[in-house]
Amino acid sequence: MDPNSNTPIVVLKGVESEAVLPIWVGAYEANAIALEIEKIVPQRPMTHDLLRNLIIQMGYRVERVIVTDLRDNTFYAVIDLIDEEGEKVSLDARPSDAIALALRTDSPIYVDQKVLDLSSANIVEEGKGEEASEEEWPDVIG
Repeated sequence: MDPNSNTPIVVLKGVESEAVLPIWVGAYEANAIALEIEKIVPQRPMTHDLLRNLIIQMGYRVERVIVTDLRDNTFYAVIDLIDEEGEKVSLDARPSDAIALALRTDSPIYVDQKVLDLSSANIVEEGKGEEASEEEWPDVIG
């Protein structure tokens, strides 16, 4: 939780690097992500479960999700689908929804390097106390 705004944050960390990307998400999306991480099965399918089931029934699988951009403090993502013949389809998505779906389909989550570069430019430089930009993120990552 962001202590300043009391908003849930998903923190993505690089598998082979120390890169860290905090993404502020809504309460519903945070709950959907947390339920899947904790492997709690709700009595009825949630929206992300429904989406996973629909994708599978239509003959697709989630190849990967990618956090693609950061503009005006808003993150953007795509869900890359592939069908049985190898045809690919990309869907625009909010990162929180893409992450919730990736967790439900055991699909990899990627972040474009430019997003990491843009996000690090917005984080206060540790130890200097100077703002890296006017739109800084709270000191929640250390």
